[in-house]
Amino acid sequence: MTPKELKAWRKKNNYSQSRLAKALGVATLSVSRWERGTRKISSFLHLALKCLEGKKGGEIKKIKGKKQYERRL
Repeated sequence: MTPKELKAWRKKNNYSQSRLAKALGVATLSVSRWERGTRKISSFLHLALKCLEGKKGGEIKKIKGKKQYERRL
């Protein structure tokens, strides 16, 4: 994935750099660096983005019968 492709994916799927970083569990600066080409994009990033497509990233749902919460991507 190229920096240009990442930025296009992010805009197409209505993610800000900050929101995408949060969904991926990385710093916003990392997303910025990937898009500028100053940091190498992981070969696995396309898999993570595929999981985020069409989902509302960062939703929190209660686990049945438990007081714990899980973070859904």
